[in-house]
Amino acid sequence: MKVEETNLKGCFVVTPRVFEDERGYFFETFNESVFQKETGVSVNFVQDNQSKSNKGVLRGLHFQTGTFAQAKLVRVVKGKVLDVCVDLRDGSATFGQHFSIVLDGEKHQQLFVPRGFAHGFVVLEDDTIFSYKCDNFYNKASESGIIYNDKSLDIDWGFPEDKLIISEKDKQLLPLNQVLS
Repeated sequence: MKVEETNLKGCFVVTPRVFEDERGYFFETFNESVFQKETGVSVNFVQDNQSKSNKGVLRGLHFQTGTFAQAKLVRVVKGKVLDVCVDLRDGSATFGQHFSIVLDGEKHQQLFVPRGFAHGFVVLEDDTIFSYKCDNFYNKASESGIIYNDKSLDIDWGFPEDKLIISEKDKQLLPLNQVLS
C-alpha cells in the first residue's frame, strides 16, 4: 500500500498493491496495521456504505457534526467519480480549502477523509458504484452540508452545471459561511 498525504493535513490518497494474473486481480481494500503505520492515524471503521449512481449525479458536500463526526475511507468499485473534500476544522491552516481526485474502478485508489471535513463527489460514468467506510455511525440529527457551488470554495467539479443531477435536499444546502456561523 502506498500512502500520500494531500495538501490537507490528515487527508491521504491510498493506492493498494494490486496482484494481477490470468484469473483477474486481488488487493486488500484496507489493512488497519499498515494504514496506521503509514499515516500515524488510528481509525476504527464501524459502518460501510455503498451507492450506485449514473453520470452527472452529484452527492454532497456532506458531513456530520459533534460527537457523530465521521472519518471516511472512500473508493470506487466500478465506474468513475471526481471526489472532493473540504477542510472544516476550526483553526486548521487549510480551513476552507479543498482537495479533489478522480477515483475509478481501474486504479483502485482510495481517499481517506478525516473527521472535520465535508465530502462529496460527482459521477463521471453511468452505473458507478461508490463504497466507503465510516468510523462513526450515521446520525440523522447530526447531518449537515454545504452547497456544492459555494463561491468561497470555488470547486471545479469538472462537469457542466446544467447537466448535474442533484437531490432536492442537497440543493437546499447553504454556503460555508452560513453553515458554520
